[in-house]
Amino acid sequence: MPRKRKQQTPRPTKYGVKTGDQVRVLAGDWKDAEGAVRSVDRVRGRVVVEGVNLTTKHMRKSQQPPEGGVVETEAPIHISNVRVIDAE
Repeated sequence: MPRKRKQQTPRPTKYGVKTGDQVRVLAGDWKDAEGAVRSVDRVRGRVVVEGVNLTTKHMRKSQQPPEGGVVETEAPIHISNVRVIDAE
């Protein structure tokens, strides 16, 4: 019987983008938009930029949104599509 290989966890890559940096979007629907970086996912190579790539999400009534309804949230974009304008 063949031996099972242990699945390797991907190693995080270093990028020149950090949380809090001001960036400009270089490609896509949000091209030339600017905003601050909220979070960086170094394993997947994605960043969440404040006010960019907004998606709508339908929320059920709960304690967090007591009224429920449609909420706009920021979706991550690929790190190659942003350029640092002002590093913090």
